[in-house]
Amino acid sequence: MFSMADDEREPSAEELAEIEQEWPQIARGLAALDAEIRSMTGSGQVDELAVRRVRRAGRQVLRPVRVPVRRVRFGGDAA
Repeated sequence: MFSMADDEREPSAEELAEIEQEWPQIARGLAALDAEIRSMTGSGQVDELAVRRVRRAGRQVLRPVRVPVRRVRFGGDAA
């Protein structure tokens, strides 16, 4: 019987949902990488605009991902 190795199988629905949830953070990381590559592959000089792009992308990568949280009351009924 044929069996696929873990690295050859398609992702499960649960794994795809996790990737979808993490996608905003992945996109910010890709934007930061793109800004760094642009600053390194320019004319040899790094201008102020390139520096600002890298800083802004870096800040966005470090921005926390907002996740909805259910409020719970301690010492009483749950909300």
